[in-house]
Amino acid sequence: MPEGDTIAWAAHRMRPVLAGQVPEEIITPQPRHAMDRWPERLAGRRVNSVDTHGKHLFIRFEGGLVLHSHLRMSGAWLVARARRPWRRAWLILRSRDRWVVQLEGPVLELMTEGRSRFDQRLSRLGPDVLAPQFDGETFLRRLRDEDPGRTIGDALLDQSILAGIGNLWKAEGCWEAAIDPWRALSGVSNPEALGLIEAVRPRMLRSAVDGPRTIQPRVYLRHGRPCPRCGTAITARGQGDDNRTTYWCPGCQR
Repeated sequence: MPEGDTIAWAAHRMRPVLAGQVPEEIITPQPRHAMDRWPERLAGRRVNSVDTHGKHLFIRFEGGLVLHSHLRMSGAWLVARARRPWRRAWLILRSRDRWVVQLEGPVLELMTEGRSRFDQRLSRLGPDVLAPQFDGETFLRRLRDEDPGRTIGDALLDQSILAGIGNLWKAEGCWEAAIDPWRALSGVSNPEALGLIEAVRPRMLRSAVDGPRTIQPRVYLRHGRPCPRCGTAITARGQGDDNRTTYWCPGCQR
């Protein structure tokens, strides 16, 4: 699943194409949107902004209409210089000589600005890990509202506690902070929890600008290889209700 940095990177590429512009074409090839009349409803409207919160992306049009996207496991955003036969496209926007395309992605909806603020799926999201000023106070409050026996690795994937972290950055963040992802929340102090976020944010912010292909994992997908910090073999095991594979170093993560 694309994590917060990948979504922010998509928005970073889309902004110069869409922000402040009126798209010349709006195409919705997916049959489920055939009756929604988005091209007619959005025709002539300027794009005010393209922004993100965690794994969610918002294209905000003048007049209070918002296209909301969540890519889940299968979707992707791309920016292209020429039109192609995008057979998996759900949304195609043309502005001048550029094309912005969403490929698949189970959540794509047009909503009002008011609904985007009060929709329960969105209003319950935790602080955005990539926000210019991270809201550490809310993060800690929501973390402490959890079962103290829940593991820190599992809690980091809960988007109502912290928005934008997925399985990759869960593993990398715990490694950066030298915290065992299997440690119970009761054994993680507030300074340690905040320190984990402070440790992983610079790498995520860099990925959000330069692209996810620039990521050089320290532990993720490196099961059995030596830890770059202490040389101990990296271990992997399923964690949480979804049994997502967690990677960590048993030598230096305590």
